[in-house]
Amino acid sequence: MLYRENGQFKASYRADQQVFPILQDRVFIALVLVFAFVGVPLLASDYLFRAILIPFLIFSLAAVGVNILVGYCGQISLGSGAFMAVGAYGAYNFFARIPGLPLIPALILGGLCATAFGILFGLPSLRVRGLYLAVATLAAQFFADWMFLRVKWFTLDTPSGSVAVSNLQVFGLPLESAVSKYLFCLVVLAIIALLAKNLVRGAIGREWMAIRDMDVAAAVIGIRPMYAKLSAFAVSSFIIGVAGALWAFVYLGAWEPSAFSVDYSFRLLFMVIIGGLGSIMGSFFGAAFIVVLPIALNQLLPMLAGAFGIEISTAGIAHAELMIFGGLIVWFLIVEPHGLAKLWSTAKQKLRLWPFPH
Repeated sequence: MLYRENGQFKASYRADQQVFPILQDRVFIALVLVFAFVGVPLLASDYLFRAILIPFLIFSLAAVGVNILVGYCGQISLGSGAFMAVGAYGAYNFFARIPGLPLIPALILGGLCATAFGILFGLPSLRVRGLYLAVATLAAQFFADWMFLRVKWFTLDTPSGSVAVSNLQVFGLPLESAVSKYLFCLVVLAIIALLAKNLVRGAIGREWMAIRDMDVAAAVIGIRPMYAKLSAFAVSSFIIGVAGALWAFVYLGAWEPSAFSVDYSFRLLFMVIIGGLGSIMGSFFGAAFIVVLPIALNQLLPMLAGAFGIEISTAGIAHAELMIFGGLIVWFLIVEPHGLAKLWSTAKQKLRLWPFPH
């Protein structure tokens, strides 16, 4: 009887159109945010910040961007790693070439560079779809790898393509400790996730979903496919570009083109599929699954092997981790193809009826 909306009357259109219309949801999200901003910095260790929490926040941000394009607009993309690279190197060029440029404008400019790159490689979506579009966006990945490795202007004439940033500051405060980096990434994620949630609930979000469900019918009722698809590529690329800049500036500090390989494109796509297509909340679930599960398996496998008296090498643990991880992904997609967000939604729906059986 705890999760009911009985008696929660809406007296205005604004109240009826809230992101979280049920009071219990608003309280839960508020408690999660308070714990994330206050409790985690007090309780988590330095290792937890650097190995799990910061990568989780940045991948969640990138997964939100991928979900807008793949989940809400239905445009399959395998170029997410390239968009991250463009955002990272774009922000680096602005940061290094403009003396005294603050970090936040550099991140935004890097996201705008990724937006232009995404629109350019999103043009094939006007003519092709499905697997053909995936191959077209995959070309962006190989083009970005070649561009940042061969065109020395993007790396300030560095022969290897490796660049680095240091002495980062936000509003005059140094961004050096693990806690400060975590809080900065958390603020960026919270702001962009809220904006993305409101965007997909608006008119443009409904246009994206109409294009995803049936683009011909959407065109018949007056939706412009070109505008809808390219706007989805633009918004998605901007968010992924900002995530790439955060990954480079905040997490890595020094990077090269191979830091944004095609592996990241597949990893982000797996996050969206496992978390739930067409769900902002699913992006967080998918990022948590992809980031936490390999680390948990790496810790549990030696313990399980030792419990059964089996000696396993480090290479064997790594191979077993990949096999179990891949098997879990396949099993999960068979059991719940709509992702973790669907399980979350089903659990909430059952709580609305609990303890009654009907």
